[in-house]
Amino acid sequence: MSDLLLADLARAAGLAVDWIDANGRSQRVTPQVLHNVLQALGYPCASAAQIAESLQQATGQQPLPPLLTADQAQPLPLNAYFQAHTPYRIILEDGSQLDGQLDSAAQLPGINAIGYQQLQIAEQSLTLAVAPAHCFSMQDLVGHAQPRTWGLTAQVYALRRAGDGGMGDTLALEQLVRAAAERGADAVAISPLHAMFSADPQRFSPYSPSSRLFLNVLHSAPTTVLGAAAVQAAIDRTGLAPELQRLEQLHLLDWPAAIEAKQRLLHALCEDFFNPSTAASAALQQDFQTFRQAGGEALENHCRFEALYAEQALEGGPHGWQSWPEALRDPNGAAVARFAAEHQPDIRFHCFAQWLIARCLQHTQHAARAAGMGIGLIADLAVGADGGGSQAWSRQDELLATLSVGAPPDILNRTGQGWGVSAFSPQGLRRNGFRAFIEMLRANFAYAGGVRIDHVMGLSRLWLIPAGAQPHEGAYLHYPVVDLLRLLALESWRHRALVLGEDLGTVPEGFNHLLEARRILGTRVLLFEQSLDGPFKPAYTWCDTAMATTTTHDLPTMAGWWSGRDLDWQLQLGMLIEANQQQYLQERASNREYLTQALAADAQPDAPSMVQPGVQTDAQTTAKAEPHSAIPIALTPAAMVDGCIAFIGHTPAPLVLVPMEDVLGLEEQANVPGSSANHPNWRRRWPGESAKLLDGETAERRVNLVKQARAQASQHIKHLNETVSRDAHDPTQSHP
Repeated sequence: MSDLLLADLARAAGLAVDWIDANGRSQRVTPQVLHNVLQALGYPCASAAQIAESLQQATGQQPLPPLLTADQAQPLPLNAYFQAHTPYRIILEDGSQLDGQLDSAAQLPGINAIGYQQLQIAEQSLTLAVAPAHCFSMQDLVGHAQPRTWGLTAQVYALRRAGDGGMGDTLALEQLVRAAAERGADAVAISPLHAMFSADPQRFSPYSPSSRLFLNVLHSAPTTVLGAAAVQAAIDRTGLAPELQRLEQLHLLDWPAAIEAKQRLLHALCEDFFNPSTAASAALQQDFQTFRQAGGEALENHCRFEALYAEQALEGGPHGWQSWPEALRDPNGAAVARFAAEHQPDIRFHCFAQWLIARCLQHTQHAARAAGMGIGLIADLAVGADGGGSQAWSRQDELLATLSVGAPPDILNRTGQGWGVSAFSPQGLRRNGFRAFIEMLRANFAYAGGVRIDHVMGLSRLWLIPAGAQPHEGAYLHYPVVDLLRLLALESWRHRALVLGEDLGTVPEGFNHLLEARRILGTRVLLFEQSLDGPFKPAYTWCDTAMATTTTHDLPTMAGWWSGRDLDWQLQLGMLIEANQQQYLQERASNREYLTQALAADAQPDAPSMVQPGVQTDAQTTAKAEPHSAIPIALTPAAMVDGCIAFIGHTPAPLVLVPMEDVLGLEEQANVPGSSANHPNWRRRWPGESAKLLDGETAERRVNLVKQARAQASQHIKHLNETVSRDAHDPTQSHP
């Protein structure tokens, strides 16, 4: 078997044989890894004959897809499918028609009407998704030409309120949202609320969901929809009160126990909802029926999966659909239809639970906007879904269930990462008119004013790892990034929602420019905004096309970083070499010094937010020339966190998001990637009721700091723009 032919097949299938790592070094995927990934992609390559056949499959003429994307008012080449001057008819979403013919280059003339239009040509029909030039932007949302706004980030499960049953819910989130809005915040970015596996209480990482189309029913606050009396009646009937109260007192979330209790409550509520003697109002009954009908096939399949998963779990423990009896692996098969007919109450329950969480989340977003937030909730879209879960079962032709998404060794993780979730199939998306991608976007835009896309580089390429392989034994698979960005822009406008992208790690060359062109905000994290020679970048040098934050859920809190708590954990978990402990501590001490200098410079009256970009103060010049010179101020841990919050507030970022962990000054981080069960990932609950979290002296001070810093940054940018505008009309003026 020729390695050259194998490489040709890999490239034709969309794999990157050669790539550049996070350190700028050229890398090449080994033939064995290419073979393993190609096999998983559906390209047999065990022999020269198989390679030749697969190569023909990958490079042969492709049929006309059911959906094509186009940019508004821009011509669309169709020469791959039709001859020049072929007549066509376009039926717009409003019912009007456009008749014409392709030009001499077989291009479809540009269409001004954005939306999903129907193209009829040469006795064939397809959907034409006409996208606006960019996503709905910060300017569109908050009404300012150059917004400098702020918000908070929150782990929903960590929130507390009386009666939450041991885990954060939408009512606790609503309380935090209202408190933040009262203080001038425009957004609260939340952890993913994707649907999990109801019958498997051991699986609770919000980034490893069963489906990104539906919601985690455990976070609903049923009183919001059904009323307090109905919920109390269900608690009394099930005798859950003592257990719920016990769970609420825990410092760490006990997921298995809390899940069992919440499921019992939801089942009781469902029984009461449909019981003639305790039935809900006619309006609520009708709303549920409307929700179920609108959910269509996708909702029905998800609820069937949940019921099937629970039954299969009883017969041998929770396991993915690939290990089910063969007849149950096909969601459209007769066996699944028979199961659904025999288990209608179970399926109705799962639909009821989805209805509850959807209405609760909708209510929270309405409350956020009514309280004055320009954005409201920012939902978090995980990079993938479990290959054995609901989404992969329902959309088997569109997801790669046998390959796991991860990351090669990079600056975030020197051994690489395997995230245990599956990704879309590029070819499957095209074959199905990007159905799975579009429905996923709509599901996540539905209850939010913005969506953060985890590992947004996945729109361009994903590092895919075959089953059983190590993270470094993977390869990059390219995606139709232009199509995906067009669809993202279209759905963003239809939902009038902001798009953020987490672009940390190994970013493809030129990818950030694609994000900027589509007005997708990137992500800039204080702990990563450090020069190669050590000093942190001054606030005013940060870009104005990305969201700014101090830290993320996968990184230490600022207090934890300052104290070295993250190093303690990594040493304890065996993620660092104990013999090198002194080196790690020295490096952290040096970085603390660099951060202290950056915060000291930022705190000066004329720097950094009051300084024209490109001009350094004497203090900044000295700090750069002498990185280990005497530190001008001594920082306490609290003062350091204060300084960091003010620092990111001074950046030109249109949106600053401050993690609640830093607002509260907490040391422990939410998640230590790669730590498995040895660290309490996704279990830490915050101290105090969510409605009062911002009332304390520390939280109030930090909220005021970010507000003041944002106002200073806005004033500074306005002053610079006025100066530039004035100087543009006065050629005698010059600046260094």
